[in-house]
Amino acid sequence: MPADFETSLFARWGDMDFNAHMANTAYLDASADVRLMYFSSRGFPAAELARLGIGPVVRRDEIDYYREVRLLEPLRAVLRLAGLNADAGRFRLQNDFYREDGQLAVRVRSEGGWLDLARRKLTAPPEALAAALRELGQTEDFVTL
Repeated sequence: MPADFETSLFARWGDMDFNAHMANTAYLDASADVRLMYFSSRGFPAAELARLGIGPVVRRDEIDYYREVRLLEPLRAVLRLAGLNADAGRFRLQNDFYREDGQLAVRVRSEGGWLDLARRKLTAPPEALAAALRELGQTEDFVTL
């Protein structure tokens, strides 16, 4: 049964920008961390992806900002599937970052796929990894890519 993936984070010193709130690049880094945490939780840690000779690659990120996040502020990160093609070789993942007060702070949408590390071309993942993507909770506006 599909389910959202959730984890807790906090805004670190190195995440802050000149305006004393979490920087845009910090959200991109956190989004990548959350994606990899999800794959690891489903039996695909970085070492297993390396053994399989594949890795997730992002071709496009889109960020929408709603509320500021300041130093050491706790965050709840929620990962959902926003799009997938038939063989799960291409995906759209959405990371929502919520402040402690429950307000949505930032939404990051990332479009990517699975890179065959030897051929340097996009490829379909093994079926168990494709199943892990299909088992992720979907956004309301999920699309077939």
